[in-house]
Amino acid sequence: MSNALRHLESASGPAGAMAERLRAEAAIEPDAVAPGKATKETQIIAIYGKGGIGKSFTLANLSYMMASQGKRVLLIGCDPKSDTTSLLFGGKACPTIIQTSSAKKAAGEEVDVSDVCFRRDGVFAMELGGPEVGRGCGGRGIIHGFELLEKLGFHDWGFDYVLLDFLGDVVCGGFGLPIARDMCQKVIVVGSNDLQSLYVANNVCSAVEYFRKLGGNVGVAGMVVNKDDGTGEAAAFARSVGIPILSAIPADDDIRKKSANYQIVGKPGGRWAPLFERLATNVAEAPPLHPTPLDQDGLLGLFGDEETGRDVVLQPASLADMMGRPVVQRPSLEVVYDDA
Repeated sequence: MSNALRHLESASGPAGAMAERLRAEAAIEPDAVAPGKATKETQIIAIYGKGGIGKSFTLANLSYMMASQGKRVLLIGCDPKSDTTSLLFGGKACPTIIQTSSAKKAAGEEVDVSDVCFRRDGVFAMELGGPEVGRGCGGRGIIHGFELLEKLGFHDWGFDYVLLDFLGDVVCGGFGLPIARDMCQKVIVVGSNDLQSLYVANNVCSAVEYFRKLGGNVGVAGMVVNKDDGTGEAAAFARSVGIPILSAIPADDDIRKKSANYQIVGKPGGRWAPLFERLATNVAEAPPLHPTPLDQDGLLGLFGDEETGRDVVLQPASLADMMGRPVVQRPSLEVVYDDA
């Protein structure tokens, strides 16, 4: 332990030292973006969206359809909840890279690919995982997971597609890794016809544009509208920022029930096969684009006043409001000297 950490623990105890470690982790900036164009034959695609919007559902069915079409697909869950592969594996929990790495290290052993990567019907899948609540930084967990993937030979693996499932409503550096470090060629956002999911999608577009200005090459290939109820706000958002709709998955009870029972609906020959066949084609062919993110007023403008409360007027608070009683103005004690 360093002298600095010993000083912290003696000054404020273990809790204070832990708080300082977490602050130090959160302050670490991502590395500069890599220069040059992406040249890999493998398409590495990062999928972002609000938590609970249906990224895992979309990716499980998309990866299954791609594998059914003869493609080699690797699905990597980059969410600390470790739920990306749950639908693919029928609800079974997949050992995470973070947990496995810790256990192997404690036993003095090395992690092998077979410890963390599993298959179903041609789809290869793994979960990065993350720390328990309050015990570490999820973004740093993502960074550690990718460092371990590199040691396992990630850059030499032979896949047609690598699909990365990322939370879009977490802003720390680890979750922006694919965009910040040019680790993928393109980004896809998953959203719905609600303000919060489109807010997240807009933030992802803003992040892509920020790193492009720094020399990055990642673009936004398009949007998947999940639980589409036909109201059209997500389509209006896509038009406004300049990205295509890759697929609109309807808010259908058959999809909801099957997904709740951990059933893949994107199987060839099934009712929803054509939808996921088109999505697979669009994901493969869509080029990375340069979006134009909306400002807050532009985003709210996609919805009616009754849905957003946009007619609210900001009313400045006074000191009397803050004190909860009238404020007596007292003469100032400041001494003002006349000019000499």
